[in-house]
Amino acid sequence: MRAMTIALILSLTAGTVSAKPLLRDVPEIDDTILAVGIADEIRKNCPDISARVFQAYRIVTGLKSTARDLGYSDEEIDAYRKSDTEKARLKREGKTYLTQQGVTAGDPASYCAAGRDEIKKGGQIGALLRMN
Repeated sequence: MRAMTIALILSLTAGTVSAKPLLRDVPEIDDTILAVGIADEIRKNCPDISARVFQAYRIVTGLKSTARDLGYSDEEIDAYRKSDTEKARLKREGKTYLTQQGVTAGDPASYCAAGRDEIKKGGQIGALLRMN
């Protein structure tokens, strides 16, 4: 009976520990990575806008620390960061966002207009960009 009780307690606590959401479902992490990706797309496609490299570096390195503080291991963080599935999903979401902002693939002027709007808004994406 005692062994069965211990097994039950261990199974219940193991379920509690593993109940944290996937990193993709943590807005503080996923939304920030998405913003960095969108800013990078704008920067690569608009000759009038460049990246605030130090700011982007600081944000990206801070994400790992934030994820650790939320209880994620380095292995979980690296698996999320290196996942081809997650990269493809974020790329699709970024493309959708840019399209909603009036960006047309292959049209640098549309990327520049979106970038100027983001800079003006002063949000996460705009904070990563600067006019040349």
